[in-house]
Amino acid sequence: MKSIYDVVSMIMFAGVALLFLQRSAASEPDPVPLWRYGVAAAGCAAGDIMGNNNLHIAAVATLIATVAFGVTMLKPFKRSST
Repeated sequence: MKSIYDVVSMIMFAGVALLFLQRSAASEPDPVPLWRYGVAAAGCAAGDIMGNNNLHIAAVATLIATVAFGVTMLKPFKRSST
């Protein structure tokens, strides 16, 4: 871990991975298409790479956009209907 971007993107990616694993183990099928998890993971990686290359504004904007994408498209706080 070289920078704060490494830590932030690692925590965000861990959240995406845990959400995917939790939903894939559920008895009902995941309503979210698989590609959306890939977009969120790619956003974490892109923000980390930009931050490590001193593109701080672009890195912060990318990480914020990734969080916004994750909240709106992956719906991590939506409760199941059971």
